[in-house]
Amino acid sequence: MLEQKPEKIVAFPQMGNYDVPAKYLLSNILNIKIIDIPKITNKTIELGVRYSPEFVCTPFKYTIGTLIEALDMGANVLVQAGGGCRYGYYSELQEQILKDLGYDFIFINLMSKGKKSLKKIINELKIIDSNFNIIKSLYYLTITIKMVKYMDRVDDYIRENIGFEVEENSFIRLNEEMLNSFKTVKTNVGLYLKYKYYFKKIKKIKVKKPLNHLKIGLIGELYTLMEPFSNYELERELASYRMSIKRYTNVYYLLFQKKRKSKKYVRYANEYIKYKMGADAADNIGRTKYLCKHNYDGIIHIKSTFCTPEIGAMPIINKICQEYKTPLLFFSFDSNTSEVGIKTRIEAFYDMIEGKSK
Repeated sequence: MLEQKPEKIVAFPQMGNYDVPAKYLLSNILNIKIIDIPKITNKTIELGVRYSPEFVCTPFKYTIGTLIEALDMGANVLVQAGGGCRYGYYSELQEQILKDLGYDFIFINLMSKGKKSLKKIINELKIIDSNFNIIKSLYYLTITIKMVKYMDRVDDYIRENIGFEVEENSFIRLNEEMLNSFKTVKTNVGLYLKYKYYFKKIKKIKVKKPLNHLKIGLIGELYTLMEPFSNYELERELASYRMSIKRYTNVYYLLFQKKRKSKKYVRYANEYIKYKMGADAADNIGRTKYLCKHNYDGIIHIKSTFCTPEIGAMPIINKICQEYKTPLLFFSFDSNTSEVGIKTRIEAFYDMIEGKSK
């Protein structure tokens, strides 16, 4: 009698709300079970720190902690898709660490030497599901891309207005309701109608936004910007001071706009840089100049500890802000960062920019 192969159960690292489109795509193109990845907690960080090299960047520790939790929940297929900097090369190391810990699993790396390869992705997905259908996958991929675009567009609006909502958590509740509705759509038209319906409701949420409100630009390393737990819910803390937040980095930008816009940022800030510096470093230098020239009240730069590209960009960002006399605050996050210290520094920064604006 032939031995029955175990059911394939897939998991992938957590980052913000992007598990919604990721799970939507995989569940529609593959005949497999996908684990609901729990939100990152202190336990996740403890696991990541325990089994990671000491001087590796924080996103490595967070993602490997998430993968360990997923394996303990029964996952036997792990999907990793980091890229853009050293993180694009971390998959091999993470795979080896997990296997040394005794876990038995298939590791699917959607990046090759830090870059995307469509042929590699198709071959890897066929390993998970031998009945993988390219036509069907392309259909659901177009829906997923639109989903990410709509999510990021709504997030941008919320980020600029949540600090002024009349009823607390109005934006968060409606956004979660929208994301849940996205999980069941089957067509681009259906997705668009859901998006229009909820975005219209979100725009009707009552806000008290004065004309002379404070505006903050948020720049830095992509993972720390997009995963709220890794930056200690920094955006919510800033919103509590009734400030409008501008953040450029999101998944749609990284996948479909970065290659084109990065060149523009280098040209725009050519008195400070001549070449790209890896990851989002050059982008953030260009953004800093733009935010300063457009009279933002302050800029906050955040990154994970040991993020080399952002370390290289920080002196240039500091120089630009000094030239334009724009207040600047740097945050570097790791597993030992003090939440109390963060709140204290934000409070002092707010007092400074509020005084300056008056």
